[in-house]
Amino acid sequence: QVQLVESGGGLVQPGGSLRLSCAASGLSFSIYNMSWYRQAPGKERELVALISTTGGSTNYPDSMKGRFTISRDNAKNTVYLQMNSLKPEDTAVYYCHAYRRSGSYWGQGTQVTVSS
Repeated sequence: QVQLVESGGGLVQPGGSLRLSCAASGLSFSIYNMSWYRQAPGKERELVALISTTGGSTNYPDSMKGRFTISRDNAKNTVYLQMNSLKPEDTAVYYCHAYRRSGSYWGQGTQVTVSS
């Protein structure tokens, strides 16, 4: 049974930082590309960051560049999202996503709230 479990969300003040983690089990983690998505209330789910199987390639939408960094540790079956200079508009549920040609999996999400 595949599980993706996100953690590290919470309440943070504007300008603050958070590091999200996503621990994977039940799949061969190192052969899956990984990504983070987010969904704010009343909005569609949007891509935050992508990372290749080895971690050698990352990609971010233009709106996310510069503040967010995705990384992974294949020895720990974990992908991370470092978020800096957080803004209220970053408030959303953040989801971990594992994908390859044969299929994909989603985590349950972790809430990030940026507010003073």
